[in-house]
Amino acid sequence: MTVDTTTGATPVQWERFLARRTQNMKGSSIRELLKITQRPDVISFGGGMPAPELFPVREIEEACKYLLRQEAKQSLQYSTTEGHRPLREYLAESMCRYGIQHSPDNILITTGSQQALDLIGKVFIDAGSHVLTGRPTYLGAIQAWRAYEAEFVTIPLDDDGMQVDLVEEAIQKTPVRFIYILPNFHNPAGTTVPEDRRQRLVEIARKYDLIIVEDDPYGALRYEGQDMPPIASMAPERTIYLGTFSKTMTPGLRVGWVAAPEEITYRLVLAKQGADLHSSTFDQMIANDIAQRGILRAHVRQLRAVYRERRDTMLDALAEFWPEGCSWTRPLGGLFLWARVPECIDTKEFLVKALEKKVAFVPGVDFFPYADGGHNAMRLNFSNAQPEQIVEGIHRLGLAIKEELAHHA
Repeated sequence: MTVDTTTGATPVQWERFLARRTQNMKGSSIRELLKITQRPDVISFGGGMPAPELFPVREIEEACKYLLRQEAKQSLQYSTTEGHRPLREYLAESMCRYGIQHSPDNILITTGSQQALDLIGKVFIDAGSHVLTGRPTYLGAIQAWRAYEAEFVTIPLDDDGMQVDLVEEAIQKTPVRFIYILPNFHNPAGTTVPEDRRQRLVEIARKYDLIIVEDDPYGALRYEGQDMPPIASMAPERTIYLGTFSKTMTPGLRVGWVAAPEEITYRLVLAKQGADLHSSTFDQMIANDIAQRGILRAHVRQLRAVYRERRDTMLDALAEFWPEGCSWTRPLGGLFLWARVPECIDTKEFLVKALEKKVAFVPGVDFFPYADGGHNAMRLNFSNAQPEQIVEGIHRLGLAIKEELAHHA
């Protein structure tokens, strides 16, 4: 055993003290990638970050000044676990326009929607419990639920999102605790689930008495077509709906929410009390001030216009600079598209060469719970780069792909 010669103490063997579940905890490859892409000379399509130049900085500054002058005693104080009541009232009214009928009492404010995923894991998942997700699916959900020792039943996606017709057979073979779906502008695939598939999923959930977790961080960022009815509007009695201001206001405030039946909301509140007591009162009141004054709606309109242009710029650049044998989705909204390169290219290994050309993406395999797909795919974010950067970055990737194909020829 090694002894520290300075203190004479033996080092602690930390591994033997750790809980078994920590063996399932893995770092987010996106968070690790962000460390590299912070360099100003790297064009990053890796993170899911909104455009920082569009943050409502002046409005947030005004809200802060108002709260500190007029509401300091409340905004700087502890609050209820459920969250700031006026904000929950705003959210109830806002969701009602999309057909989601929940009272403010059925809404829980969370520290970003990522905390909501963790709370759902804490409440619903035992070691070995099965969760049904798409294949691919959101990396943050995989990371959150692996910590609770979940197993995953995965359903492949096509151009219309989760292939719902395959769900019934899958759950007959393997019972699941809940179904997790991102119906609008899927992360990472960029797909949107049509209304008939949503209705079919509800039918299956009712037939087998299952809960649906509907994760909708991008629903407000639609660039074309008509809004789809949320699953929560079709089956409010068995749907846990997740929303966030991270994509429409600013992620730094870390304000998200859960809307669910009363019994579920109560359990999530208890789980949150053991985690952080409540989300930041000050941040909630900032978000509420901006939302209640109508600023958020105008800001979202601006985001839609800018992000649509950036999406179109990326699609045009892909068509111009990438070689034959590549394909990609055409998202109707959101922040991402899903691109595939010829199967001879492993995008996990290819990322190293892309970084040499100072451009980054997230390899597709990271979005598969069992790394059983996506080896020749990548997620590309189009919201966080200027149009000229998008063109240059896609051009660089195209050159790197052509070089890699020449190497395999």
